[in-house]
Amino acid sequence: MAEVKVKRETGVPDPAEVENRIKELCQQFPHGITDQVIQNDMPHLEPQQRAMAINKLLSLGQLDLLKNSSGLLYRMKDLQSTSKMKGSDNQEKLVYQIIEDAGNKGIWSRDIRFKSNLPLTEINKILKNLEGKKLIKAVKSVAASKKKVYMLYNLQPDRSVTGGAWYSDQDFESEFVEVLNQQCFKFLQSKAEASREAKHSPMVQRNSSFATSHEVWKYICELGISKVDLSMDDIETILNTLIYDGKAEMTVIAAKEGTVGSVDGQVKLYRGVNAVLQPTGLVRTPCGLCPVFDDCHQGGEISPSTCIYVAEWLDF
Repeated sequence: MAEVKVKRETGVPDPAEVENRIKELCQQFPHGITDQVIQNDMPHLEPQQRAMAINKLLSLGQLDLLKNSSGLLYRMKDLQSTSKMKGSDNQEKLVYQIIEDAGNKGIWSRDIRFKSNLPLTEINKILKNLEGKKLIKAVKSVAASKKKVYMLYNLQPDRSVTGGAWYSDQDFESEFVEVLNQQCFKFLQSKAEASREAKHSPMVQRNSSFATSHEVWKYICELGISKVDLSMDDIETILNTLIYDGKAEMTVIAAKEGTVGSVDGQVKLYRGVNAVLQPTGLVRTPCGLCPVFDDCHQGGEISPSTCIYVAEWLDF
């Protein structure tokens, strides 16, 4: 009998090649890809062939199927976490998925219970197991010191959770912020004095008295007064407090592409200013700025005799 050879129809892609290409796309886009991304990359692929390749990768546990506002997403599964989750039951996998979706902002156990519909005792047991496997970690949030949020073990917590550079062990570093405030104002003052001593025209003096947030950031870094790495956003936060205190002003100008400290083609400039008039004595007291001044009276819930701000002002 003559040997019969099966020849693949020309133009029909190899299923293995399709699966490998989908995995390559998922690696290029770690947050996930949609059907439209696959379709744009392989326009000649039939919908049935695309569905078969995706279903096979899902059944092999190589892809995760997620859902967001734009529809379904396909994402490469973390092989390390997959190996550690091997042998876990469906409830433990569900809790892990919920925590993973929360990202670096974390999620409270109450919200995990709401999304999973599992009893609190069961959730606490699962969380303890996942922590023991070093798949997740508990982080104290500055928003609620007595509550912990859970996130994946290898994630760096978001600033909204840790408080950024201004917090240490959930305590606000008021002295550190005050030192930064003084040093930033000192730098802006020295910049303004240098521009006045140059004896240029008033317009040139004014323009040269401005400093970018990058210049202030560089000055603070060179001082070495911070034990943590400060970002440009941190320094701009301090500079904004100077603006609120009437010690500085800010302007925004257009910047060339590649200019240090520029964002979206713009750069922020700051300069120190002196108050035109000194505030009156009443304004300097806590009562002069108190938002509940009208509700304050002796014997009431808000009273001068129990006000901690008045007591601190009198001690000063």
